[in-house]
Amino acid sequence: MNLSEVLSTAGDAITVRRVYAEPFEKNGVTIIAGAMVAGGGGGGGGHDEQGQEGEGGGFGVNARPSGAFVIKDGRVSWRPAVDVNQLFAVVGAVAVATLFAWARSRRARRAELLSIFGKAGGRRRGVGHKARRRMASSVAGRRRQHRRKQAAMRARRSALNTRSRS
Repeated sequence: MNLSEVLSTAGDAITVRRVYAEPFEKNGVTIIAGAMVAGGGGGGGGHDEQGQEGEGGGFGVNARPSGAFVIKDGRVSWRPAVDVNQLFAVVGAVAVATLFAWARSRRARRAELLSIFGKAGGRRRGVGHKARRRMASSVAGRRRQHRRKQAAMRARRSALNTRSRS
């Protein structure tokens, strides 16, 4: 197929009739179906050292139903076509992404709590489980508790350093 044939075929393929169907009427209601149409094409030509020439091309069209215009009693409304397969694919992708995000945030929170409390769950003398839970319930509480822990560790280190020097 040469380039001029490809262009003429492409011109025939991309028409309003590909987007909107012929209107049909039943019981006083007129329906005009619509579609989304996408196409693409390419072509080229050339010659070699022996003087031989050639050209070629291709074209493709993809059409999907998108809905219909409904004309009833002088009013026009658009009724979208629902692609159930695409709907299930989107809902499934959102569900999988939500599960991954939930698992990741839970893992990050667990790692953060382990870094603050350690493997013993933060059990220290003088701090009851209700107080620990209250302090760990907010991000600010966790940060405050972490700073206290770091300050206590620095105080112990400095006490050990002063003992070893004397």
